[in-house]
Amino acid sequence: MQAVMFISLVLDLLGFTVILPLFPALLDYYSKNDASGLYAASLTWVITFQQWIGIPSRFHSVLFGGLLGSLFSFLQFLASPITGAMSDVYGRKPIFICSLIGVAVSYGMWAVASNFTLFVLARIIGGTTKGNVSLAYSVMTDISDEKSRAKGMALIGVAFSVGFTIGPAVGAVFSRWGSTGWFAASAVYALSLALCNIVYFYIFFKETLPETKRRTSVASGLSQAWELINPKSLFSFSPVKGLEKEERAKLIRLGHVYFIYLFLYSGLEFTLTFVTHHKHSYDSMAQGRMFSFLGVVMALMQGGYVRRVKDGSEKSMANKGLMMMIPAFILIGASETNWGLYTGLTFYALGSSMMVPCLTALASCHGSESHKGTLLGIWRSLGALARAIGPVVTSIGFWSVGAELCYIIGGLSMLIPLIMLQSC
Repeated sequence: MQAVMFISLVLDLLGFTVILPLFPALLDYYSKNDASGLYAASLTWVITFQQWIGIPSRFHSVLFGGLLGSLFSFLQFLASPITGAMSDVYGRKPIFICSLIGVAVSYGMWAVASNFTLFVLARIIGGTTKGNVSLAYSVMTDISDEKSRAKGMALIGVAFSVGFTIGPAVGAVFSRWGSTGWFAASAVYALSLALCNIVYFYIFFKETLPETKRRTSVASGLSQAWELINPKSLFSFSPVKGLEKEERAKLIRLGHVYFIYLFLYSGLEFTLTFVTHHKHSYDSMAQGRMFSFLGVVMALMQGGYVRRVKDGSEKSMANKGLMMMIPAFILIGASETNWGLYTGLTFYALGSSMMVPCLTALASCHGSESHKGTLLGIWRSLGALARAIGPVVTSIGFWSVGAELCYIIGGLSMLIPLIMLQSC
């Protein structure tokens, strides 16, 4: 089932990443062509906020992008535990297919989103139903043991790398077809991939959670889902039972490292297209080439090196990854040339490809086998919460002080999780 899961994720991520290089141009279009009035109403709120805290008026589209990115991730944070709970009762396959259908609907709405309201609604539907990636981790847990779990997690990382290599570039190519400012051709391409994914998954995926191991009621699953969206439970790992005091303390510290890293990373990651759009005048094609470069480096790193990491060396590799992220963001924010930018992007791709698989593997070493699913569910929810907060906070920083200072501060802030990791 690993191969089936991998192909399904690649199909999904090829569609999901289509929009990444298009965000700046999309928001520029809606700022001038929104008949629904939502963009203008939102801009009024942004200007009020800007005057209230006394920051200069610039980069409005960056803040809009950050708000949309955080909204999408926040909806994933709320919906993924519920999706997981439902799959614990009804099985992975039917819930996975429902998620894929929701994703397809969101792309269909984007394809006809001539106004900002429809586009925002499409993002809301997409964020609410984007539970298939979270379910992929559950599937990998179903079909792997403790020794092979890290490799399964790395395989998911490789799928992300492939998606980021091809998806943005192809999406940028499709963006040149037709005359719609909301890039309907790119949306139709993503919709086609989503429909193919539904058919492929329905035919080839075999259920990995047998009925004998399923929960007997949705209520018990939803009770656990609440613990996965309750910050107090998340940061204390309280649903994970049977941990010694010292082991729980180590797991909590590791969770803090993961959350802070993803909070910083997701915010800087989301604003990357705005940096290159405003500072280097990148159009959608140049953005697509940039993401393809990142994807190739990440795929080579994860497929050729991270998957071969020996047990016990995950912390050492995570340290290396964090140390690369510091110069990566400083160079990306401060560079005035393509050479400096791509040097930073290389460090960024190498460092980020190490971090999540290695930290996840470190977390999976804690707790008993009967609580691995709960632990990994909390782990994914911590990541989703970080991604829900990071883009909007970083966008405010970008909007307030500009790309250079924002990225330098973000890069230096990576020292915090690096120092914390030493005690894990």
